Amino acid sequence: MNGEFIIPLNGLAAGENEFSWHAGKEFFEDFENSEILDAQLDADVRVEKSGRYIGVDCYVEGEVVVECDRCLDDLVMPVDVEIRLSVKYGSEESSEEPQPGEREVIFIPETQAELDMSQIIYDYVCLSLPMQRVHEDGECNPEAMKYYGGAVEEVEDEAGADAGENPFAALKDMFR
Repeated sequence: MNGEFIIPLNGLAAGENEFSWHAGKEFFEDFENSEILDAQLDADVRVEKSGRYIGVDCYVEGEVVVECDRCLDDLVMPVDVEIRLSVKYGSEESSEEPQPGEREVIFIPETQAELDMSQIIYDYVCLSLPMQRVHEDGECNPEAMKYYGGAVEEVEDEAGADAGENPFAALKDMFR
């Protein structure tokens, strides 16, 4: 990582502090992520410091390009993620999951002088993407869709496949 996503905790002034970062294709390449082909993300971070309390509100917006699961063409997916953290010093980790609307508590060593947000931003963006990544109906590559689903049988018939040579030909009509 190039150190771009760093919040300097020691030099942080009391009150509100703001940071803005951009995450592109290189950001995901640094994490060796091959699923995200391109990215144009902006992260706006507001850090509130009051005594030992540090609250981090991070908003990540933009889009990433992934491969469509159906046609394998590029698919642009919007990203709109809100990250709310409470940073605490020490090692007293909590096993409680934050409730909706609450801040996630992260613990850092007393000696740590900065908070690297790159892993946190990466994790939240990846988790915001759906498991199945497909174009809207009718937007997939029509050339690739010829081979998807039931269309495969039509292609085989057009290619002149002789059903008599296929040992599974007898099973073809079993479930129709």
